[in-house]
Amino acid sequence: MEIVNSVILGIVQGATEFIPVSSSGHLILAREILGMNVAYSLAFDAVLQLATTLAVLVYFRKDIFGLVKNFFKFVARKNIEPKELILLKAVILGTIPAVVIGLFLEDSMDTLFRNSFLVAMSLIVGGLIMFFAERFSKRYAEKNVDLNVKRGIGVGFFQALALIPGFSRSGMTISGGLFLGLKREEATRFAFVLAFPVLLGAGLKKLLDLGSNGVLNSIGIELFAGSLASFFVGILAIHFLVTFLKKHTMNAFVVYRFVLAIAVLFFV
Repeated sequence: MEIVNSVILGIVQGATEFIPVSSSGHLILAREILGMNVAYSLAFDAVLQLATTLAVLVYFRKDIFGLVKNFFKFVARKNIEPKELILLKAVILGTIPAVVIGLFLEDSMDTLFRNSFLVAMSLIVGGLIMFFAERFSKRYAEKNVDLNVKRGIGVGFFQALALIPGFSRSGMTISGGLFLGLKREEATRFAFVLAFPVLLGAGLKKLLDLGSNGVLNSIGIELFAGSLASFFVGILAIHFLVTFLKKHTMNAFVVYRFVLAIAVLFFV
């Protein structure tokens, strides 16, 4: 793998991991367009996700460090503010669906799910979920619905949909929050915090797999270059989405997903 191609994949990953257009889907399409070898592609993508995970940690450091602090307080049976305890339990329990389903589908994700037709279908279905989530959220526009543990678990099941390339982790988790009555800003914040444990775990696991298989010896430099690009672009993408969704809906991304899906079906 050439360094230029690795940097391109890193830019694609960083730009699309957090914007609700599906990073895994775009990485699959980028490889097809560039004519790249797909060997260890899932592991490579997971390491790029590890770089974008670092971007989440930097951007939401206050929230994440607060969760870690409260986790140790919880283990030590110390007092935690009720709202912070709810967030902690929602993140822990909301992470379980993606972990369990991800382990069950791990082999399929590296083979069956890595094709452009499935990406196109997922882009369309995911776009419809996002569209109806926005429509549904209008019913709660005047209501004060807060995050609780049950809603956190519900959003966790939406996050599990993102295991299939084309759905988008941010798109599904934000949509899940909207369906469950959360304000768009709160749904966006929770989506990023909820994604952190899954992204971190998947990235570290695949990094260890690459190391044990000796792959890092052959693509280490390329992987580092791609990860660096993914990290910096990821921070910019997070800031863009958080700022954008304060005043706008996800409908612009829905249109993009439909257009891209049609392009994939006709040209790829």
